[in-house]
Amino acid sequence: MRAAVLGSPIAHSLSPVLHGAAYAALGIAEEWSYTAVECDEAGLPGFLAGCGPEWAGLSLTMPLKKAALAAADTADEASREVGAANTLIFAGGGRHAYNTDVAGIVRALGEAGLGAVRSAAVLGGGATAASAVAALHRMGADEVAVLARDPARAAGVAEAAERTGARVELAPLAEAERRLGVDLVASTLPAGAADAWAPAVAASGAAVFDVVYSPWPSALARTARAAGRTVVGGFPMLLHQAAVQVELMTGCAQAPVEAMRAAGEAELERRGALRDSW
Repeated sequence: MRAAVLGSPIAHSLSPVLHGAAYAALGIAEEWSYTAVECDEAGLPGFLAGCGPEWAGLSLTMPLKKAALAAADTADEASREVGAANTLIFAGGGRHAYNTDVAGIVRALGEAGLGAVRSAAVLGGGATAASAVAALHRMGADEVAVLARDPARAAGVAEAAERTGARVELAPLAEAERRLGVDLVASTLPAGAADAWAPAVAASGAAVFDVVYSPWPSALARTARAAGRTVVGGFPMLLHQAAVQVELMTGCAQAPVEAMRAAGEAELERRGALRDSW
């Protein structure tokens, strides 16, 4: 059987390492393959048209998550709420969309002892922020502040929140220091973009979730950890969302998470993405 991760750019993706480690641990590496394919929105329809019965599923990264949802015959609740899918499963002659980012965030935070969150601030207003809002709502957050550089461009997050039933307030990122009296601060900003807010976040007392995983730790994570805060990075989210994908694609009851974790961490170390000091 075949599976792949599609996106553009895609060379940096850890997905082949994670899924490959899962196949090896499950004893199916000789029958299953997982590759990375450079593909943009214009190329997605043609690629999907060429997927025959040997294809089990696809992982989709930027910029394909909305296009993947539009190309699906059915969609799970998380995909519908967020308005984007990162997984397509081929079954019964149809394409079935899933959003495993939401589950990945929930599992990553739960693994760190953050099983319940009452209030949160999300830094950023893109697709990952929408997944974070959906995940936090599932964890009990009834109040989420979304702090975007341009709140007008975070309409997708507001729409996702409305579909989940979460109460969200959009505000400028410049107001972050006044809105950090929460249980959890989740940064969905690119690497380096949250650095300026690190001292204020660390001083707030909130736990920190930073989607950055390379390089790691980020300045936000390092500053928060030095202040004694609970810190969760982007790699556990990536790991757990991939584990759910493996379960969906292969039908296994439980993905071999620890084997996948070890392979992913080894690859990040090989790339020089893991710094020694916190």
